[in-house]
Amino acid sequence: MNHRAQRGVLTALLIFGAVIFGMVLAGGLDFTSRSVGSSRSDTGSLEVTEPVLAMSGGFPDFADLAERVSPSVVSIEVHTFERSSPRRGGPRGVDPFEFFFGPRGRRNQEPEDDGSVREFRQDSGGSGFVVSADGLIITNNHVIEGADEVKVHLGDRTFDAVVKGRDPETDLALLQVETDEELEYLPLGDSEELRVGEWVMAVGSPAGLADTVTVGVVSAKGRRIFINPESSFENFIQTDAAINFGNSGGPLINLRGQVVGINTAINYRAENIGFAVPVNTLKQILPALREEGKVRRGFLGVAVDDLDRDAAEAFGLSSTDGVIVTEVRPEQPADRAGIHHGDIVLSVDGKSIKNTRELIDYVSSKAPGVSVDLELLRNGKRITKRVKLAERTPIGQEAEEKAETGESGIGWLGIRYQDLSPGLRDAHGLPEGLEGVWITSVSPRSPLYDEGVRETRNVITVITEVNGEGVASVAAFEDAVGNAAPGSRLRLYLRRFVSGQEQPPLFAFPRVPEN
Repeated sequence: MNHRAQRGVLTALLIFGAVIFGMVLAGGLDFTSRSVGSSRSDTGSLEVTEPVLAMSGGFPDFADLAERVSPSVVSIEVHTFERSSPRRGGPRGVDPFEFFFGPRGRRNQEPEDDGSVREFRQDSGGSGFVVSADGLIITNNHVIEGADEVKVHLGDRTFDAVVKGRDPETDLALLQVETDEELEYLPLGDSEELRVGEWVMAVGSPAGLADTVTVGVVSAKGRRIFINPESSFENFIQTDAAINFGNSGGPLINLRGQVVGINTAINYRAENIGFAVPVNTLKQILPALREEGKVRRGFLGVAVDDLDRDAAEAFGLSSTDGVIVTEVRPEQPADRAGIHHGDIVLSVDGKSIKNTRELIDYVSSKAPGVSVDLELLRNGKRITKRVKLAERTPIGQEAEEKAETGESGIGWLGIRYQDLSPGLRDAHGLPEGLEGVWITSVSPRSPLYDEGVRETRNVITVITEVNGEGVASVAAFEDAVGNAAPGSRLRLYLRRFVSGQEQPPLFAFPRVPEN
């Protein structure tokens, strides 16, 4: 055999060996097509036995995933009825639902000024998904908040739904529909296992377009976007899978067909920056929503912050593990236990604490009345304090109570407010030169409520002037109101924003109490 023939035989053997090796490798890496199946576990949850989708052109075959998931995703229709005097031309102010869904249609016409009181129906919508065969459905709290009627559309069927439980802190809600047949439902995955860059699919009803599927990747984890500045539980998954108005409450799905997040919000200043509540948050509170209709959480009564390297060095720590207590609220559990601002929380019940997220999650997972042991660093010495937890007051209820009792700001105005910082301006897409006082909540008893200033969770309302004079800070605002004559009317000028877009400004004229 000549040299050229030998090289030909060797080349053929190498090619044959490479083909065999490639087939073995492909099978080992699950690149070959498999069916995606599911089975029920002893707990009744749906478990995925074959998590890998077929590959097409280097990408997962999302068509199979969409076909499997869509029968368990619902559209939610919400009706809210309001009675309004024609003197104010119907319900005033900006509808907080508009932040997520755009302007809601009104089925009734505005009343003529005939002195009567008319009823209006406002319609809004969102998405959700089935989590049990007997008709339990998950959505966002803001989708159904304040609703008088809730309807669920699943394929060609429509159900009347009951709000079984809701948790404003995490913006999650549980609905129940009555059905004679078992519903297909989605398994819950593990959001802690998610990796940045992992493929995900969002399913829902953006702009009322049911069964809309978009795909993308996990862009980041652990995001806090300050939808509600009072909440300590924001821990969003960021994704570039397109999420639009109406997607709120729908599932974010991994390639195993498991729910890993609940689509909740978007960044209106950019394209394809969406946020989802991690499914592990849902799994923690789902039993309480199902059994009690609400979530009861332990409460320390402190404000805390993460340690950076400078702070760690200042406190003589070799790492940034731990959290610093920045405020201790009077007459709350931490105060009664002798905890001081400046204390560093190193561990709770023997569990090391790396950051505020870990401390908040641990404490809030405990029932009110339970005692926990906090290991603290104070003036270079390690000490332990036992704290008996109180019950955390839910968002909204706390704001109303404090506004009515005057514990925050000016009690008779019935509002809570804070300085409009550059960070808040940037986070909410407000004009760079805007200065004033941001109203964070309004009590129904507030004199501003009847003038169109309502709940402000998703509507940014800023007081920029008092009696024609600019107020650039809380101190300036309180001085201006405090100097007003008893019995006189204030002239407040308010600018309002929804999704970064300025709405018509509003004058409000509350009367200063006589005494």
